[in-house]
Amino acid sequence: MKGSFIMKRSLKMICCLALLLCMGCTSKTYLDPDKPITVKLWNYYTGKQMESFNGLVESFNATVGKEKGIIVEVTGFGNVNELGQSVRDAANKKVGAQEVPDIFAAYADTAYQVDALGIVEDLSLHFTEQELSQYIPGYIEEGQFNGGLKIFPTAKSTEIMMLNMTDFNQFANATGVQIEDLSTIEGLVEVSKKYYEYTDGLTSTPNDGKAFFGRDAFANYIVIGLKQLGHDIIQVKDGKATLDFDKTAVRKLWDYYYTPYIHGYFAAEGRFRSDDVKLGNIISFVGSSSGATFFPNQVIVNDEESYPIEVKVMEVPLFKDGKRYAVQQGAGMVVTNGDAAHIEGSVEFLKWFTQQEQNIQFSIDSGYLPVTKKANQIDTIEKTTDIHSDLMKEVIEVSVNTVNNMELYTTKAFENGTELRSQLEKCLQDKAKSDRQKVEHALESGKSQDEVFAAYDNNENFEKWYKEVYEGLKDIVG
Repeated sequence: MKGSFIMKRSLKMICCLALLLCMGCTSKTYLDPDKPITVKLWNYYTGKQMESFNGLVESFNATVGKEKGIIVEVTGFGNVNELGQSVRDAANKKVGAQEVPDIFAAYADTAYQVDALGIVEDLSLHFTEQELSQYIPGYIEEGQFNGGLKIFPTAKSTEIMMLNMTDFNQFANATGVQIEDLSTIEGLVEVSKKYYEYTDGLTSTPNDGKAFFGRDAFANYIVIGLKQLGHDIIQVKDGKATLDFDKTAVRKLWDYYYTPYIHGYFAAEGRFRSDDVKLGNIISFVGSSSGATFFPNQVIVNDEESYPIEVKVMEVPLFKDGKRYAVQQGAGMVVTNGDAAHIEGSVEFLKWFTQQEQNIQFSIDSGYLPVTKKANQIDTIEKTTDIHSDLMKEVIEVSVNTVNNMELYTTKAFENGTELRSQLEKCLQDKAKSDRQKVEHALESGKSQDEVFAAYDNNENFEKWYKEVYEGLKDIVG
């Protein structure tokens, strides 16, 4: 009897202890629906992206925000650079600057700079491992630096190849090239050479062939090209960046861009390559999946003549023997380390915004891709939202396949990352454009092709360029 009493008493104590432990496990909230807080969010969205984002913010404020006591207030800036400068001014308490926002949109390099000022919250403290495992791993990894998760992914993009099929089909019928030839960079160069020769032969004027291909965001060609060939152009360890601009790999990048460019097989004349397609300067290009809606539906020959074109969306060509890497790009959201209530409110909004329905809606509306594994399935996307055009469906299918079947990559954030990317954007592109102009002038003057191209397509020209660029990049990296 006495033993039974002791056992019952012990069980009662265990139950009470378990209850207390459970109560202790219940996460404390700093939010009060009767005293709502205002979460100030800064972004740089425009057009359809801004419209979609603001609509979702209104929905959040009217539902979850109202229930928990959160009001998200959005301020828009003209571009990401203006936004970044405004955040830095606020953090440094410059005269006339606004207060630091609770959330702001940023690329990794800007977030890295702001983090150095000590105002960025480590979001890994507010998400469980299980929650973070639902997101595309590369998107989370991009936001991790200085010992924490500093950027949270909200919408991303990759690169795709877009092709004017109307002109390609005529070319293919005449020469026998196949669309499968464009799956590798080596094949792309061969097809581009044939296209130049084919179009050159359509007139009696010598050397007036047309370029086949162009590319936006040239820095991606260097960064991803090097990665496919086994090199991280930037490695960051313990906050220290080191440069890997391997000469052999860089020479391959040169051979498969500079060389075809000076021969007239590639081109970059307009502000964007979609402009070049519209004017008939090229018939294909690689660019961001988020910019696919700008691909033209016609080619303008002159003020009086134009013709409609059909488009095909493809995965970006890879180096034949390279590793299967594709670029990931797009800004994320950074939370500043204000008081507990504003941090909690900011995190609640980001969790809600990246839930499947909201994130798919925003991503598709604005031409971007969702950030979770489950949402990056074409059948899930089609069940969640209406895709309004065949072109967008094709863009989404190719982009989703790229995300799911390739290794995504971007450079790690470091102090001078923005300056490095700016240099990569122009170092080879500007050289190719300048030398192509010289080639054209030399050919027009009557010099032979062999003589003209021998002056540029040689090892000495590469070595001189490589040395100058390498020294410049080393100065940036430090």
